[in-house]
Amino acid sequence: MTDFTFHAPGSARALAEVERQLDRQLPAEYTRFMLKHDGGEGTWGLVYLVLWRMEELVLFNDDYEVSTYAPGLFLFGSNGGGEAFAFDFRASSPLINVVPLIGMSHLDATPVAPDFEAFLERLKTRGIV
Repeated sequence: MTDFTFHAPGSARALAEVERQLDRQLPAEYTRFMLKHDGGEGTWGLVYLVLWRMEELVLFNDDYEVSTYAPGLFLFGSNGGGEAFAFDFRASSPLINVVPLIGMSHLDATPVAPDFEAFLERLKTRGIV
């Protein structure tokens, strides 16, 4: 990874509030990362990556009307352009998808990784294409 700036550690209280509003637990490897860094922004391997802070998660999902256009997806970041990264909670084990922010739908969501750690590794070594 190059030029990626991590945020200060996240709080367990903020995480609990996100999960309360979401009415489900976020994947463990993602919550470990967020408690350590609370997101960040910059070049991560082959991709520009923006991982939203915990306080932004519910707000951004509401702003993008994810529950209307792609129910079951939960956005957690973006490429800083027109695509977002999302957990797909329709699966028994939430996959990570890339989805366009304009014209968002399940039809345009593309699975890119089975979990958060594999997602970070893929961005580092192969990008998202």
